[in-house]
This record gives sequence, C-alpha cells and structure tokens, in this order.
Amino acid sequence: MTHPRRQASYEPTRPAAIAIVIITLLISASAGVLVALDSQRSANLPIATPKPTQPPAGPTSPPSQDPAAGNSPAPSQPTPSSPPLAASGRFGAGLLIADRGNGRLLIVNEAKAILWSFPGPHSLPNGQRFSADDAFLAPDGKTIVANDEAHQVIDRIDIATGKVIWQYGRYNAPGAALNRLHTPDDAYPLANGNIVVADIRNCRILELTPQKSVARLWGRTGHCRHHPPTSFGDPNGDTPLSDGGLLITEIDGSRVVRLAPTGTVVFDIHVPVRYPSDAQLDAQGNVVVVDYSRPGVVLRIRPDGRVIWRYGPTTGRGRLDHPSLAVPLADGTVVLNDDFRHRVIVVDPRTNKVVWQYGHTDQRGTAAGFLNTPDGICLIPPGTVLPARS
Repeated sequence: MTHPRRQASYEPTRPAAIAIVIITLLISASAGVLVALDSQRSANLPIATPKPTQPPAGPTSPPSQDPAAGNSPAPSQPTPSSPPLAASGRFGAGLLIADRGNGRLLIVNEAKAILWSFPGPHSLPNGQRFSADDAFLAPDGKTIVANDEAHQVIDRIDIATGKVIWQYGRYNAPGAALNRLHTPDDAYPLANGNIVVADIRNCRILELTPQKSVARLWGRTGHCRHHPPTSFGDPNGDTPLSDGGLLITEIDGSRVVRLAPTGTVVFDIHVPVRYPSDAQLDAQGNVVVVDYSRPGVVLRIRPDGRVIWRYGPTTGRGRLDHPSLAVPLADGTVVLNDDFRHRVIVVDPRTNKVVWQYGHTDQRGTAAGFLNTPDGICLIPPGTVLPARS
C-alpha cells in the first residue's frame, strides 16, 4: 500500500497417518519450488513526499532464497489456538500481490505458483505505464481495482481479458477537483459497484460510482487536520468493514479511526508507531497496523488503545523494512508485505516466526519467485475461478 512516505531517503513459516501427511507436504513443497522456478508523519516528521518509485540498487537473482526467521520474543499475550486451514489453503484461492517496483500484479498460491499476472499486451490505455501500489479483488470476483499512486489514477481491471476497463483521475496529473486525485491509496471495490479511496494529499476519502461521480465524501478537501469525522490528517487507509463502516488510518498524528456506516466515530485511537499504514480489523475487532519504517513493526491493538501483540525484530532475517500492509488470516497467522526487503511473508503470532515467504530477502528481481518492492496484498476467496495465466 503506497503512501506519501515521509522520509529523507529511500531505505530502503498414529504414526502411519503422520508419515503420510509428512510425505504429502514434502511433495507439495517440492512441486511449488519447481513451479516457481518455471515461471508518517509523527509529530516532527517533514512535509509529505510521494513514495519513491525505484528501490535501491542490488542483485536481481541470488543463487538461492534464504529462509526468513523472526527473532523477537514471543508475544506477551496468549493467542488462541489456530483453527485448521481450509482445504483451499492459507490464502483461499490465492494471494494477489501488487509488485510495484516491477509494475505488475501477481496472483500466487501457497505453493508459490503464479496463477495470474498483469499487465499483458494491450492491457493499458495507450501511452500509459503501470505501477500500482495496492490492488483488491471486487466482491463479484470478476475485476480487480488497483490504485496507481505514482500516476494519480485508479484502474479497474477485467480479470478474464487482463485489460483496464475503467479509470478515474487524470493520468500523471494530480489535482483537488472531484474528478482528480492527489496521491490515491487503498482503492477498495465495494459490493454495490462503487470504489472507496483515500485521497491522501487532498485529505479526504471518496466513494466513487461507476459513472465517476462522487457518491460520498469523508473529510474536507484541503483541510488536513485530525478532527474526525469532519476532517482527517493525511489519510492513507480506508478499509471497508463488514458493517458498512470504514477504518481510517491517518499518517498525521498516527491515528486509527473506526467510523460507523452513518459516519459517526466508533473509536479514535493513537497507535504507537512512527508511520501507521493501512490498518485492518481482526475477527475480534482489534486493529492490526504496521509501522512503515526501518525497522518496521506489526501491532495488534485493542479498540481502547492497548497493544496486545507486537512483531518487530531489529536484526536478522525477521527484521522488517518499511512494511505497508498486514492482514490477519483465518488460521491465526498474519500475512504482510515487507516492501524494501522485496518479499511477502506470513508471521505466526504464537512464535513470532516467519512461516512462509514469497520473494527473496533483500534481492529484487523479475523472475518467478522474485519481487521488487511489493506494496499491496489481497486474499482471493476460496471458490474464485481465475482465467488462464495471462
């Protein structure tokens, strides 16, 4: 998830039955490897600047992928036992990754096979390039909405044809009018066909119709201060909630605000991070938020502001470098994109260890199994039918 990152420089996992299960897992893991080979402002931060579009220079194809490992202490709060994974796997039908530095979207499965990718030939409007930092599957499973912060537009992509079929904003032209955007973030498709987006530099959240009109507006254009629900300070997250409300993340002052469907404030908390990014709710109603910093942190926070889980190693393979989105999974783990270490990982809060990874730590690349500044993730629900890989 991309934001106008406030920073001075780019910083940049019955004996017979057990044996069968182990053999099956080993075969599955081996198959996945073969497929992969084939294929904020805190109070004293400076004025917001757009997130850099190029990652630091470095090797693009290491000889092997090092396993990631967290090294922070176990969480102080007990975590309930995880339910068994669904038959479709940890990510449902797949995991959508906005691979921003490579200018592409990928859907991968838990075995790390690429199921779908974008763009392909003739995918984009003439003369345009693609560098989306967030992408989310529409509830109908037929389109993906991607916000391209670097180019000031939102794209709706038809999954079957792999083409942009709708665009909002003016390409490469930021603005404050209602037909323009300035540093858009987290463009979420809604069940009614509309799209809600955090328009960071304009300090507003917009709900847009397919006809490109504004159905609803939260905040006031250009009024960039924390006073919800009247105004917001550089909102970079606008997660839709199951009750019809929104979870707003504000860079300015490190705030997370839950709004009811009516727009009234349910809670408004300060989160103890330097640069909050794209807060989510877990199944218990707690806030899961990352610190887009180096080293980065993932926190789980109760609505009263109490921190109940923290992941933030400061050294080693588990250390995070500007993570921008963490999503709690049904099995109790948390998936997140670790932008500047060029990987997407799954952390188990019971052990604070990395239990799954896509991408090679600190190595960017374009080949299958590699990423370059992944900045967005989205779970693909079980049962979603994907077309042949584009």
